Amino acid sequence: MTKLTTNDYMAKEDKFGAHNYHPLPVVLAKGEGVYVWDVEGKKYLDFLAAYSAVNQGHCHPRITKALVDQANLLALTSRAFYNDVLGEWEEYMTKLFGYDKMLPMNSGAEADETALKLIRKWAYKIKGVPPGKAKIVVCDGNFHGRTITIISMSSDPDAYNDYGPYTPGFVNIAYNNLEQLEKELQDPNVAGFLVEPIQAEAGVYVPEDGYLKKAAALCKKYKVLFVADEVQTGLARTGRMLACDHEGVRPDILILGKAISGGMYPVSCVLADNEIMLTILPGEHGSTYGGNPIAGKVAMAAIDVILDENLIENSNRMGKIFRKEMRAIDSEMIELVRGKGLLNAVVIKPTNGKTAWDVCLALKENGLIAKPTHEHIIRFTPPLVITEEQLMEAVEIIKKTLREFEM
Repeated sequence: MTKLTTNDYMAKEDKFGAHNYHPLPVVLAKGEGVYVWDVEGKKYLDFLAAYSAVNQGHCHPRITKALVDQANLLALTSRAFYNDVLGEWEEYMTKLFGYDKMLPMNSGAEADETALKLIRKWAYKIKGVPPGKAKIVVCDGNFHGRTITIISMSSDPDAYNDYGPYTPGFVNIAYNNLEQLEKELQDPNVAGFLVEPIQAEAGVYVPEDGYLKKAAALCKKYKVLFVADEVQTGLARTGRMLACDHEGVRPDILILGKAISGGMYPVSCVLADNEIMLTILPGEHGSTYGGNPIAGKVAMAAIDVILDENLIENSNRMGKIFRKEMRAIDSEMIELVRGKGLLNAVVIKPTNGKTAWDVCLALKENGLIAKPTHEHIIRFTPPLVITEEQLMEAVEIIKKTLREFEM
């Protein structure tokens, strides 16, 4: 049988798959730690880590074992029955993060949708908002997923164009603007403020110090739920277990996903206290796969890895080194470097007609894969298991690549 080439694999996806992504032209076949290999055997440093899903590194043996062991016992029961893992996982998560209850789902978008439903239920059952009048405040530049309801709050035309009519009930304000937030919170029909502690997909926009703490205080003042989408920023990515931990903020509703499974399995969840979580009654929300035994075992193993391998501390230290090195590069293409922990972005100034996409293509040729966001920004988010030696290997590749554009 003829062995397929990179072009063969890409042609198959192009012919038989929907064209809803624009991948970098590399076909990956193997991963271990911070490295991946393509179908021709070329090795790369992975500086995307599946949008922070692979915080623990590719194919971490402890997470892989948890998945395989449980898959050989019991994979799925649905929530029509109890299973012997879910309660253990719920106890683990609620004790670790300090909440009364957890509601398990699969994707980050599903977890966000769950949070939106909880906000509205709480609005009508607890706050006393008139039926059908609840409002949720969100921020321009947000990315919470791609469902119809979630794109209804988006300010990105690529996300919402030609998908109307849109779900009503959202109020958009500027990110990192407390004055606009307080103005909207004064409306008694506002029930929740949904925010990313750092806007990752928008280009790693970090709010000013104190923004989250003051926003949470305003929400409390006006009896509005402070809801943190930590799908991309959570689980050690920013140098804390949660990005909200940088300011000592405890969200009323916490949304987790991606790295909760170490990239091994689709897992997400929402955490909240009884007053919020118990507004949803049996039959009012659910998921066939949500809370399945594999998900529970994988999630507990994945978070154990974060804790046992000190990935929070490593993320914080490696992130500081990376930003220092990036800011020291003498290149007219680097306009700005920003981030926290190992969630970082480099804003690329187009030079000689070359854009961030061109830089990413050149990085790939030199052995590092990353992806642009919003055309002029490259997000650099390696697995949190990266060592200083591996990080410096990446820095040298980035330096070399930028030099090539100046020749």
